[in-house]
Amino acid sequence: MIIYRNEEKAMSTSYYDLDQETLFIVSQSFKALSDPTRIRILHLLANKECSVGEIVEQLELGQSTVSHQLRFLKNLRLVKSRRAGTTIYYSPQDEHVLDILEKTIEHATHD
Repeated sequence: MIIYRNEEKAMSTSYYDLDQETLFIVSQSFKALSDPTRIRILHLLANKECSVGEIVEQLELGQSTVSHQLRFLKNLRLVKSRRAGTTIYYSPQDEHVLDILEKTIEHATHD
């Protein structure tokens, strides 16, 4: 199923090319899902909100690696943050990308 941003356009034609902004967003979303570390972080955050320290501990990654990947994911609006005192907690911002991740994991683990 193709989702159209412009419903008028959807009604007037059976096909249209994607605009540059949509192409960029789609390609960046797949880029985010192309990195194993980002996949692990998103998968963890899909299950619970975490601080950088919790992600470091759970996934056994370096703090700078986690911070770098969270910045990348935040810039794409795939994760969001909230501050509680001196701790920043991260959680998913875009459920659509998590749906894609979940379906891809199901596909990869399907017998």
